[in-house]
This record gives sequence, structure tokens and C-alpha cells, in this order.
Amino acid sequence: MALAGSDSMDEGKGETFLLRAIKIGGVVALYWFISITMVFLNNYLLDSKDLDAPLFVTFYQCLVTVGLCYGMHLLSHFCPGVIDFPSVKFDLKVCREVLPLSIVFIGMITFNNLCLKHVGVAFYTVGRSLSTVFNVLLSYVILKQTTSFYAILCCGVILGGFWLGVDQEGVAGSLSWTGVFFGVLASACVSLNAIFTKRVMPAVDGNIWKLSFYNNINACILFLPLIIVFGEVGHLVHFSRLGDPTFWGMMTLGGVFGFAIGYVTGLQIKFTSPLTHNVSGTAKACAQTVIAVVYNQSSKSFLWWTSNLMVLGGSSAYTWVKGMEMKKVHIPQEESREKLLGEKSDAGV
Repeated sequence: MALAGSDSMDEGKGETFLLRAIKIGGVVALYWFISITMVFLNNYLLDSKDLDAPLFVTFYQCLVTVGLCYGMHLLSHFCPGVIDFPSVKFDLKVCREVLPLSIVFIGMITFNNLCLKHVGVAFYTVGRSLSTVFNVLLSYVILKQTTSFYAILCCGVILGGFWLGVDQEGVAGSLSWTGVFFGVLASACVSLNAIFTKRVMPAVDGNIWKLSFYNNINACILFLPLIIVFGEVGHLVHFSRLGDPTFWGMMTLGGVFGFAIGYVTGLQIKFTSPLTHNVSGTAKACAQTVIAVVYNQSSKSFLWWTSNLMVLGGSSAYTWVKGMEMKKVHIPQEESREKLLGEKSDAGV
């Protein structure tokens, strides 16, 4: 999705350094604001003592995303000069093709929210830190892709930070093994989600917003029996704030932020680069942890902070290593192509 008239980065080459820096700073700040707010908002909704229905909360957010995708689709027709959004007409065949990804997607968002519910925002970064490790492991098992020694070394640092963080939560008496378990499952599902996304993208013409539309439709359908099986209907029936507009406003806002994070993520990558986006995400996670500790007026040990730094440092180092490896692969390809063009030029082609 993009607002019509948003220029490509090539068109921005004539901008002054100050204007470009302000634009990038604004985009990064917007990404941080939406991402951090979404985490705290979800924590507020899931940590409710009156309503123990995490599956319903997640289902409703998926429903809001479907509604927003269709709403943006309609707006793009009524305001073609302002809103640019792909057509998202329902197609049962596409739904079936996206279904395997949707099953993984349900696991990812459900375990993610359950981890947040049990460990809180402060430990959330460490609790959900094994995504990179699972990326390496599952890429080898499923895709048969090997990983360099330095990348594996970075994963070792992340693992060390994870175990140190778990140990320090235990020492502080605030460890939730249930939350850690859900965090590990969420990390595995995040990696599987990336793998399955690549496989089903052709079914939606390579469009991420079409994929989001069909993915969330499938999720809404699949969540309904899960909500019944896990007894959340009873919790909803006895929930005292079921008719409270404020409650539904917060629920809807959570869905809106969930939809918006996809847009601002793409926007940050567009204005910077995938590598810079990953670094920004790591820095955001650090700020998020500090905000949570200050907000909750918690006292954390030196080793607890060390575990967070190990996780964030290992993740940043992994991103840098993979970026350098991609450059090494890209440069010889460019040199080979230039050499071939030179040979053709010498031959008079």
C-alpha cells in the first residue's frame, strides 16, 4: 500500500541532505512509535484480569485487518489519485493455496501473544529472541541452505543471551516457563512463516497486501473452532465489559496498529534499506525494554541487562554478517557481467 504520489528513492536524489535526513528520521520515528505502541497495547489487552481470552483478542485483530484491507481496496477505487491499493476480491482457490501459510501464521501470532501475556514487555525481547537461530536451523533442514561460521557464532551469542535471561528471570522470581515455552514456539513459527511466505507469494501475484488479506481471512475462520474448543466463549459471555465502547475501541485500535505495522515496515525499508531496517528494529527492541522497565518501576540486575545486550548484539551482528555475505556474492556477479559486456564490446557485438 502506498499513498499515490509517493516518489521512488531515485526521484529523491536531488533532495538536500537535510530534507532527506528529516524524511528518514520521520519514517524511523513512525515505525518505532507504531511498533512499540502495538506491543504495549497488546500487553494491556492480553493482561486483563477480567478477560482470559487471548485467542479471541487475536481473532478480532485479524478481523479488523481483513476489514481494513477491504476498506483500502474500496478507497483506491473511489480515490484513485490518493490511495493505491491492490484489488482484494475473495477467491476460494487462492484461500486454499494460502492455507498452509495461514496455519503457521495462526501459530505465530497466537504464540507471540501468549508469550507477551505471560512474560510481559520487559522480558519479551529475550523471550522471543530465537527467531534468528530457528532461521538458520530451518533453512538447513527445509531448504538445505548452509550458514557461515560467523553467522553461527552470532547465533551462539543469541542463545547465550537467551539462557542468561531465563536464568536471571528465575533468580528474580519472575520467570514464567509457560511464557518462555510460547516464546520458543513463536520464534519457530516466525521462521516457518518466512519460508512458507516465499512459497505462496506466486498465488497472490507477489503482492504482500493480497497475502495479508487472504491470510487473515483464513485465520478468522480457523480461529472460530479454536475459541470454542479452548472454552473462551464462556469467558466472553461472563465478561462484564462486553458492551463497553472503550473496550471495543482498544481492541479495534490494536487491530489498526497490527495493520499499520505492515505499512510502516515497508516504508522504512523503502526509505533506508533492509539492513538498516533490521538495525532499527534491534534498537527499537532495546528502547522498548528500557521503557517497560521504567514504566513498571522494575529493578533489574546487571546480568539481566547483559542478557538483553547479548541478544540484541548477536542479532545486530548476524544482520551485519549476512549483509556482508550478500555483498560478496553480488560484487563478483556484477564484475562478471561487466567483463562479459566488455568482451562483447571488444568483439563488436
